[in-house]
Amino acid sequence: MERKIIKTVQGQMATDGAGVRLVRVLGHETVRDFDPFLMLDSFDSRNPDDYTAGFPFHPHRGIETITYLIEGEMEHQDSLGNRGTIHGGESQWMTAGSGIMHQEMPMSGPRMLGLQIWLNLPQEDKMTAPRYFDIKGEMIKKVEDENALVRIVSGEYQGHRGVSTNHIQASIYDITLKRGKKISIPTKEGETVFIFTIEGEAAAGGMNIPAKTAALFGEGESVTIEAPEDREARIIFLSGRPLREPVAWGGPVVMNTGEEIREAFLEMRNDSFIKHAPVA
Repeated sequence: MERKIIKTVQGQMATDGAGVRLVRVLGHETVRDFDPFLMLDSFDSRNPDDYTAGFPFHPHRGIETITYLIEGEMEHQDSLGNRGTIHGGESQWMTAGSGIMHQEMPMSGPRMLGLQIWLNLPQEDKMTAPRYFDIKGEMIKKVEDENALVRIVSGEYQGHRGVSTNHIQASIYDITLKRGKKISIPTKEGETVFIFTIEGEAAAGGMNIPAKTAALFGEGESVTIEAPEDREARIIFLSGRPLREPVAWGGPVVMNTGEEIREAFLEMRNDSFIKHAPVA
């Protein structure tokens, strides 16, 4: 049975970090419906003034952050001593776990196009050891036919595997749909499945989906997405099994109870937030 769209969320302009202009798509209001995906921000600008102030050092706990670039360049640095730079077609995956300080600084260039996702951690893994790794271009498998080019950031598609993690096994595909073509993607029973139109519009389940919009699907065995007749569509496909756990969200910290949030901010004030020293 084909999955049908049950909800759409149009992205809204917002400012975050040190003044980065972005499009906020998912957030506090969408937690229940898009579980385990907490937040989705999209970057799309040809003006470096919109993004080069970046996201200077700040804390996180209880989540994973995934940054994926289609165009542009971004530098990462964190309290574990990690440093990394990604370019178009590459990704950063950070498990904040028990606590990490990091910064992400976009570099000036012709265009910054990409997104960042916050993925919730299960209650049992909230205080796991933090971790960071780059997903370089050669690690992202590509599958192309006459209809589409699929870049597999994580998960599996047609026997090709992207990266896998120790926590939520999320599937993230970057799909370029050719003009007037369609793609059908098998989905797993019980998983949250949605797409984000990062560039251009698309159609699915008999509905047109404007650019910069998340479209959430109901239950079914597959999702079919179609590009307009006159232009390509760039789509991010995401799926993952929902946690169905309580969510307490305080700024950069996402836990299960308000008490855990208060404890995290107390630890920030008394310099005991970071549990793991830099890797030698």
